[in-house]
Amino acid sequence: MDTAVWLSDVEARADEKFARARYPRTLEILFDPGCALCRRCVQWMQHQPSYVPLTFTPCTGSQARARYGDIPWLGDELVVVSDAGEVWVGPAGFLTCLWALEEYREWSFRLSGPAFAPLAERFFLALSHRRRALAFLLEPECKDGTCSIGR
Repeated sequence: MDTAVWLSDVEARADEKFARARYPRTLEILFDPGCALCRRCVQWMQHQPSYVPLTFTPCTGSQARARYGDIPWLGDELVVVSDAGEVWVGPAGFLTCLWALEEYREWSFRLSGPAFAPLAERFFLALSHRRRALAFLLEPECKDGTCSIGR
C-alpha cells in the first residue's frame, strides 16, 4: 500500500471524526431511591429545562442492575450514562447533570475548569458522603440510614 494514500485516508477519517460534534444526545441518571436527598435532586432536575432528554432510573431496580450491573460504583455513587455508553461517576456525574440543564451548563464549564474543579470535587464528595445525614433535614422520618418516601 502506498504510504501517501494511507496517510491521506487516515487524515480524512480523523478530520471527519473531529468535525462531528461529540456530545451525549440523552442521559440516564442512576440515583439511590432510598435517599431523600437523591430523590429531591431528581424532582428538582425533572422541573428544569434541559438540552438533552434525561431519564432517571433507581440504581437498586432490576432494570438498572440488568443494564448496568457491571458498573462497580452503582448504588454507592451518582452514575450518569450517555446514549453512547459513556459513564460519569461521582463528581464527574454531578458536573454532567449540570451540563445537561439549560440554566446550569455555564456553571458546569466553570466548575470543571482548573480553578474550581478541585473545589467542586470536594464539595460533591462531602455532600455525597453525608447524604444520609443531610436527608434528615429533608425528610425527618429517615431511620437507621434508610429513608421512606414522604407523602
